[in-house]
Amino acid sequence: MASPPVPPELFGPRPVPRAIELPEPLTYRLKKRLLGPPLVTERLSKERLGKPTALGVLAPDCISSTAYGSEEILTVLVPAVGVAAFALLLPITLAVILVLIFVTLSYREVVMAYTKAGGAYIVARENFGVRIAQVAAVALIIDYIVTVAVQTAAGTDAVTSAFPRLGPYDVAITVGVVLIICYGNLRGVREAGRTFALPTYLFIASVGLVIIIGVIRVLLGQLHTHSINVPHAMPAGSPGNGLLLGASLFVVMRAFANGGSSLTGLEAISNGVATFRPPEGNNARRVLVVMSTVLGFLVLGVSFLAWRLHTVPFRTGSPTVLSQEAGYVLGSSAIGRIGYYIVQASTMLILYTGANTSFNGFPNLASFVAKDAFLPRALIKRGHRLVFSNGIMLLTAIAVVLLIVSRARVSALVAVYAIGVFTGFTMAGAGMVRYHLRERESGWRYRLVINGFASGLSAIVVIILAVTKFTQGAWIVVVLFPILVFVLIRLHHRYTEEQAELEENVQSAAERPVLARHVVLVFIERLDLASARALQYARSLSPEEPRAIHFALDADAAHNLEAQWTRLGVSRVSLEILECPDRRLGRAAMELVAEVARDGETEVTVLLPRVVFEGMFRWVLHDRTSDRIASLISEIPNASATIVPFPLGKRRRRLASIQELVRRASSGEEDANGELGESEHTLEHELAALARDGADEDFIGGRPREAVPIGALSWRQHAVVAGRIRSVRVQPRSDSPSLECTLVDPTGQLLLIFQGRRLVPGIEPGARLLVEGVVGERGRRAAMINPAYTILSEEPGS
Repeated sequence: MASPPVPPELFGPRPVPRAIELPEPLTYRLKKRLLGPPLVTERLSKERLGKPTALGVLAPDCISSTAYGSEEILTVLVPAVGVAAFALLLPITLAVILVLIFVTLSYREVVMAYTKAGGAYIVARENFGVRIAQVAAVALIIDYIVTVAVQTAAGTDAVTSAFPRLGPYDVAITVGVVLIICYGNLRGVREAGRTFALPTYLFIASVGLVIIIGVIRVLLGQLHTHSINVPHAMPAGSPGNGLLLGASLFVVMRAFANGGSSLTGLEAISNGVATFRPPEGNNARRVLVVMSTVLGFLVLGVSFLAWRLHTVPFRTGSPTVLSQEAGYVLGSSAIGRIGYYIVQASTMLILYTGANTSFNGFPNLASFVAKDAFLPRALIKRGHRLVFSNGIMLLTAIAVVLLIVSRARVSALVAVYAIGVFTGFTMAGAGMVRYHLRERESGWRYRLVINGFASGLSAIVVIILAVTKFTQGAWIVVVLFPILVFVLIRLHHRYTEEQAELEENVQSAAERPVLARHVVLVFIERLDLASARALQYARSLSPEEPRAIHFALDADAAHNLEAQWTRLGVSRVSLEILECPDRRLGRAAMELVAEVARDGETEVTVLLPRVVFEGMFRWVLHDRTSDRIASLISEIPNASATIVPFPLGKRRRRLASIQELVRRASSGEEDANGELGESEHTLEHELAALARDGADEDFIGGRPREAVPIGALSWRQHAVVAGRIRSVRVQPRSDSPSLECTLVDPTGQLLLIFQGRRLVPGIEPGARLLVEGVVGERGRRAAMINPAYTILSEEPGS
């Protein structure tokens, strides 16, 4: 059988030029300059972490709380009982460590049961349903937000402790750090590898060394207590007698609640369990135990040195208790001062790194909750660099407001911080109790007791925090918590109603017979190129008769338009001028459309010309009447409003020149000298360069050597081509089975047709293929029918 004729413009003697490069708006060009080139979805990190790296990557938020946990206990006790606070410090610290032990045991069960994602939200959702899980969601949202504020504020305290002259600028420094972390995460910086693990190990080593040296010097009698009555320190109360040395039970409970801030970040292992190497659960358990052991040792060590040295907290938060301990233990020698600055640097780094963990945790949590339809859907979308940009910016904005309001004081944020953390612990433990009762796995009774006790103990801490810290900021959480849960549930209800309405009778609506009549109305304000483009588009819709409509808001303007219409001889479309005496343009448009569509058998399409202006003042200089009218008309049954844009300025001229360039290069037109112009030769050179190096920033791994650029293909050529699947066409069931997809590379696109199949495993948008076959034509497009194919690996070199 003879082959069908192929249009000469499809395959000429020269390569097909690469795709049209549409002009980008200024905002996108700025974003690309600031954040870097966009990343393709294929580059989503799938890195698996070994145990040492996982500890360094996932533990900063938890272990860094050593820097302020003991200090927060003293912040409550010193003003109440003065020097007696140090006698109460160790017992309260031991009580905190007891809670740490049970919460750790509880999360050991969590990471074994939920190896994909084991945070409190997932555990609560799987065991109590999505509605009750919103309690955990709100707790974690509060936790992540306040983590950023607390960690960065504490990190700045470490800086100002080493450099007191920076003290007056602590709020500005902290806000600046948050903005830098935000910028880094918008660029796609991820918690992975040795870079993020280094601060953790440096902090553990430096603070651990201070504790060990301090204990040795205490045993040798080389360290002594210091006066707590120093300028700018916390005002000291008067000690009393009895078991609590003059402190009320209320004060002790408040100090214990403050000390609970030492346990923040303990959930990070369960949130990141999926990033561990197999077996994920066992590896996560080991790292969790090591992390908790290190945390317990450091917190107890810092409290011990504070008890022995009487390091008192300061009202401004600087110098910190840890900074004072390092100074006393390491001494004033040159080596001691170097060691002191190393401790402060490691403290600053781990605290700032701990804040960065929220920039990964919060957006991911928000995306989970949004997928369950309890948060706005905008939080699901990945941005320019494959991160949840909306979640990152939302987290930054709220954290900055918190820092400014609290003046970057850790003590002002701890109450809000700890309530969210321990509510999450409570929900995770309760969810695991439900899990054990349902699954009844081996040893479930022992596990049930552990998780139940940890949940109950965490709930008690929440109550203590809410009561003892109510007047110091906890009231915000107590009031806000139920409000946020209610808002999330209402938002879910709204999404559910909308989804049900959208899915009602979808098939019958899609297959409903086309209405008998189709009327196209073109709303004309003046006769210009934008209106002419809309009139041209109206004729392409093949209506019975397109109608140009002008609403007479101004009599002189209407007369001028009518005269212009006649003078220019616009004969294909009639002009109708309608009165609009009250100047309610939107109402007049709705009445006209409703009148045309009132028989129920007429489809009405309204075309609204809109000029796309350039410049930063376009919103001030020009109105958005077209958008407003389109919104009103869309409310009328059987009526659709379409904006017909017409660009002005450089973008329009550039687009027109690119289209002409591609048309000439594709058709092989020559200039007056019988040769291709300079621009066409430029296209050839670009194509040749692509054929040589075969690499593109969005084409991971480059092009295999045997592959030919798509733009260089010719008719009936047997070729090997590599590219990315841009689109897949799903055929209706009534048609003969076939799967069509578009393969692209930087030089062009190729249609792949798999006949007799509706689904090909691995053929999906974003997949990379190496295909081999004979180039043909289908619908004026280059095509290969039933080619041999290989799915290429997603990671370079893998």
